[in-house]
Amino acid sequence: MGIRLPGIVHAKAILRRSLISPSAPTANVPKGHFAVYVGEAQKKRFIVPISYLSHPSFQDLLGQAEEEFGFHHPMGGLTIPCKEDQFLDLTSRLSG
Repeated sequence: MGIRLPGIVHAKAILRRSLISPSAPTANVPKGHFAVYVGEAQKKRFIVPISYLSHPSFQDLLGQAEEEFGFHHPMGGLTIPCKEDQFLDLTSRLSG
């Protein structure tokens, strides 16, 4: 009998679909991390640990990304629709 975590499974599906792209630059992403693009007008690339996928706050961001972009991410990687300073605030809370 296993524990089901639908949020994590759904988040992994979003990442798998959006990051598997022949044009996506994966050489600069260390094992155990993934790239996201954040920002409103100017998108900035961030490398974040996969462990963030288990946090409800990060899952909320992934849900917003799915609502806005579906599975088509124009930057070639996962694009998160939030302000850069909000993303930095969230990731600093998750890492600490």
